[in-house]
Amino acid sequence: MIRLNQVKLPLDHNEDALQQLVLQRLSISADQLVDIHVFKRGYDARKKNLISLIYTLDVTLANVDEAALLASLADDHNIRVSPDTDYKYVATAPEGLTERPLVIGMGPCGLFVGLMLAQMGFKPIILERGKSVHERAKDTFRFWRTSELNTESNVQFGEGGAGTFSDGKLYSQVKDPGFKGLKVKQEFVAAGAPAEIIYVSKPHIGTFKLVTMVEKMRREIIRLGGEIRFETRVDEINITDRQVTGVTLRNGEVLHSKHVIAAIGHSARDTFQMLHDKGVYMQAQSFSIGFRIEHKQEMIDKDRFGINAGHPMLGAADYKLVHHCKSGRSVYSFCMCPGGVVVAATSEEHAVVTNGMSQYSRSERNANSAIVVGIDPSDFDNDPLQGIALQRKLERHAYIMGGSNYDAPAQMVGDFLAAGVGKPFENVEPSYKPNVKMTDLSDALPQFAIDAIREAIPAFGKKIRGFDSKDAMLTGVETRTSSPVQIKRGADFQSINTKGLYPAGEGAGYAGGILSAGIDGISIAEAVALDMIKEMTNS
Repeated sequence: MIRLNQVKLPLDHNEDALQQLVLQRLSISADQLVDIHVFKRGYDARKKNLISLIYTLDVTLANVDEAALLASLADDHNIRVSPDTDYKYVATAPEGLTERPLVIGMGPCGLFVGLMLAQMGFKPIILERGKSVHERAKDTFRFWRTSELNTESNVQFGEGGAGTFSDGKLYSQVKDPGFKGLKVKQEFVAAGAPAEIIYVSKPHIGTFKLVTMVEKMRREIIRLGGEIRFETRVDEINITDRQVTGVTLRNGEVLHSKHVIAAIGHSARDTFQMLHDKGVYMQAQSFSIGFRIEHKQEMIDKDRFGINAGHPMLGAADYKLVHHCKSGRSVYSFCMCPGGVVVAATSEEHAVVTNGMSQYSRSERNANSAIVVGIDPSDFDNDPLQGIALQRKLERHAYIMGGSNYDAPAQMVGDFLAAGVGKPFENVEPSYKPNVKMTDLSDALPQFAIDAIREAIPAFGKKIRGFDSKDAMLTGVETRTSSPVQIKRGADFQSINTKGLYPAGEGAGYAGGILSAGIDGISIAEAVALDMIKEMTNS
């Protein structure tokens, strides 16, 4: 096959336009063209009233000397041989293997570690402190309705991880030369995701679809010989002479294995403490803090797409913003959720944490994103656990500001920028549940963060008209953008000072979002499989 990159066509091109353009670019006849496969489709909205679709195409030809054709088109860097994107398993479990790898956590990373190990025949045991995704969804929606928090079953903990209650975005900026991201998306499609996530440039799934998909993937792991234990909290990872030997569960049961994958997520603070106490090497890592900001989605659509706002090929518009402050801090938008809602995402009592979520339709009235300020390890003397302490302090203060009942503190942008008191909301109705308390957010974050966000929002208003409108809504606080620690690992994916421990995914500091977590899960599964075979061969 031959790959064509940067194939540009108008937004409303007719059905045969792709074929005609391919024939023209390759200088071939229609009878030589067998098939056109869309590998990727995005759009160029820099000219909002003249938006173009951008395709990457894989073309199958007949009666054509492809080598000669490519040689004749060598000057066109957008025409090349299609790469081999088929996933290749690195190993198959050998007969007689009795050891079973243990996977702690069943978020996106742990899910893919377990699925890939099961597909290779290694029969993993997955230990998830929370409930199954269906039961967990009940607990989460109950919290949003009634403020009854289950600290082990919520937005952060349970089957599917934090990614389940999010926009379900499946794009990432991580380098992926092995096309593992494609494997992640293919598994999602096999579990019921829309086929379009394979090729659209900014794919998303949405919470309701993710719930059913995760259930199907779980059943596949079990069908292949894996075991999954819900409501099973790991209290201790057992280590002897810097070699992992297994885990001890909350109920006292000990499971033995020399291969333990810690896919614990960024909110498993008790597990971070336990690993730190055990001497597992970790270090402080940059993260961010801030607020959720909400606007009418209609406003964002009109600014980004102009007369094309509402076009079905474009969907709800998103944005990505960054501002470098005079202080040297950076403020940026994070986890933008078009047509979504702001959700309560705490996992600890007497704390308020916000996040964003969208359904597949992205049809809610508001757009929301986090507006956050970067925190550097030097802000707390590089102590690996001080970032967690800062997060807790801000979350507990937000709980008090909101009325000590899990309502969130909120303020209109105009009042926040003027350092004024909180007044009732106006045009933009806050979507956070259980509820919000309109107040003054001036002391919700450290002063440097407040100053930085006050500087950034007007600058963002110059990039998106209306972004700094006085009735836009801020809700606090957003503290769990990423893990504040990184559990260091080597080229073999094992902890640098604890053999057999595989720090994985977002909680360990090696992913940021569903897709990158899935990619990391595949890499971890490959490393575990190869090491288990090596150890069995050498024993």
